[in-house]
Amino acid sequence: MINITLPDGSIKSFENAPTSLDVAKSISEGLAKNSIAVEVDGRLVDLSEKINHDCHLRLITTKDKEALEILRHSAAHVMAQAILHIYKDARLTIGPVVEGGFYYDIGMEPISKDDFP
Repeated sequence: MINITLPDGSIKSFENAPTSLDVAKSISEGLAKNSIAVEVDGRLVDLSEKINHDCHLRLITTKDKEALEILRHSAAHVMAQAILHIYKDARLTIGPVVEGGFYYDIGMEPISKDDFP
């Protein structure tokens, strides 16, 4: 049995290793839809990661202060993968989240209008 302690002190028990999304769904579908990440024992992890041990869990939703930074970080990675898919020779260097959004420094030939069909 895996016991998961929530921020309010309540405990959810699972026979098999759940994902954090499973835990959110066991509380409410609305919570599951609004969850974007989770802290397991203070460590930020993806909602799809299996939980194999007793832990403290805090779901992070779109209403939490750290939500925008997490979403921007994820968007930066999605953009980087898209660039690598289109521009095979591109070299990614740094891609941080900044106050107004995010960016990636990329080593490649300049993009022109001809790159867009």
